[in-house]
Amino acid sequence: MKTKRTHWMCSFWAALMALTFVLPGVSEALAQTKKPNILFIVSDDTGYGDLGAYGGGEGRGMPTPNFDRLAKEGMQFYSFYAQPSCTPGRAAMITGRIPNRSGMTTVAFQGQGGGLPKAEWTLGSVLKTAGYKTYFTGKWHLGEADYALPNAHGYDMMEHCFLYHCNAYTYGDPTWFPDMDPKLREMFDKVTKGSMSGNTGEKAHEDWKVNGQYVDTPEKGVVGIPFMDKYIEQSGLKFLEDAAKNTNQPFFISINFMKVHQPNLPAPEFVHKSMSKSKYADSVVELDARIGHIMDKLRELGLDKDTLVFYTTDNGAWQDVYPDAGYTPFRGTKGTVREGGNRVPAIAVWPGKIAPDSKNHDIVGGLDLMATFAAVAGAKLPEKDLEGKPMVFDSYDMTPLLLGKGKCDRTSWFYFTEDELSPGAARVNNYKAVFNLRGDDGQPTGGLAVDSNLGWKGQQKYVATVPQVFDLWADPQERYDIFMNNFTERTWVMITISDEIKKLMKTYVQYPPRKVQSESYTGPITLSAYQRFEWIREQVKKEGINIPLPTGN
Repeated sequence: MKTKRTHWMCSFWAALMALTFVLPGVSEALAQTKKPNILFIVSDDTGYGDLGAYGGGEGRGMPTPNFDRLAKEGMQFYSFYAQPSCTPGRAAMITGRIPNRSGMTTVAFQGQGGGLPKAEWTLGSVLKTAGYKTYFTGKWHLGEADYALPNAHGYDMMEHCFLYHCNAYTYGDPTWFPDMDPKLREMFDKVTKGSMSGNTGEKAHEDWKVNGQYVDTPEKGVVGIPFMDKYIEQSGLKFLEDAAKNTNQPFFISINFMKVHQPNLPAPEFVHKSMSKSKYADSVVELDARIGHIMDKLRELGLDKDTLVFYTTDNGAWQDVYPDAGYTPFRGTKGTVREGGNRVPAIAVWPGKIAPDSKNHDIVGGLDLMATFAAVAGAKLPEKDLEGKPMVFDSYDMTPLLLGKGKCDRTSWFYFTEDELSPGAARVNNYKAVFNLRGDDGQPTGGLAVDSNLGWKGQQKYVATVPQVFDLWADPQERYDIFMNNFTERTWVMITISDEIKKLMKTYVQYPPRKVQSESYTGPITLSAYQRFEWIREQVKKEGINIPLPTGN
């Protein structure tokens, strides 16, 4: 005899089964409650014009079929911005904050210690709050202190993590620098850390040292630069295989290849595999192949259908190191506030969510990955840092444009070099104002305009009274200053640009920037500068300070 409870339960399950069969959308909705995986791939110093999807590829002697397939399968960005160099570029992506807020404004040498402050939230730590399994492999470049490593910043595990740029691993190598003082060489050999691995909460350990040779002997404690990306790829593949065994937990994996930062030493199997047979082109072919292997594994395991894949690079092409460098059609290079130092390739793939072969020209950038990944994961961005102090993110959610549901709210972008609190350039919609003329294509050197003074080695030169202004729709190469130089002068554009800069500057009052973690040379410390500092300190103490901005005629 059936009880009322049994009869009720039978009726409930019958009704539920009926709903499932009659309304298949119900089961689909239930199946979609799992949070999507996120695969984040970053390369190093890759030029905007290097990839086939951006007009490079075979046309530049280096086919990139895997990059091109990504672009066909997803969304390709044409106005995607990074920062001018490696450390600030990676800091901006991983924290969602302009680099001067975290103090990560420039590159540090090995042995300097320090790095990403403990108080900073990262992609890893934010996604951990949403239940994600997090993993990091490859280039970090955000410091070498224990508190600054990925396994101390929200990543469950880091494997084959590299703390510096490629060339740093050649400093102690007598083949590269035979003239180095033996004591200095001994110091670099002592302080330079190689491949680092470790779980969260553990002290990271060194897997092996890195040098600039064609040696692949981890069992002997040393691996050369040509083989670093092989180990990064292997780490990524192993993680995906493990993740496929437990599909109930979403994952976030950050894969950061060392190529194509100079010195480019392609793995042996890629030497002369490009059409042009140069080291840089061979390395682009290698990078393309390794990303292809990662994507093939994702598809093979059936994880691709439930994974947002995002690829980009950390900064614009470093043309100063030609011919071991990328190509950009824009003015300037890595280390400048010109488009060439900041506008980078970016591709997003998410089957069933992002329309295939779609193109996007919105102003977005690496800063926006934090808000975007958080939105995808259903995580709320924190309002306080990890020390409990109020903080602000400079990140905008890109999911509306990824999903074809609308625009991103961002309409402006600020460009910074190492020591700038106010931006060296600012873009609002299609107009860009340039205050810092570093990267002016070597004009002061006359006949030597093709030398290597385009980026960091070029001096900082700030315009007097008014900036240069460019219309990036009509003139993406920043060739024609239209502020006061054409028949319909665009002095009025500075009203909106100045307003955006003022809004940014006000945020520093409520959210002061952290101490700079590594310093670059910014000129001599003078008596007058010290006296000015003393005056400013007194003014801030008394009544605050007003920073004047250009207003036009």
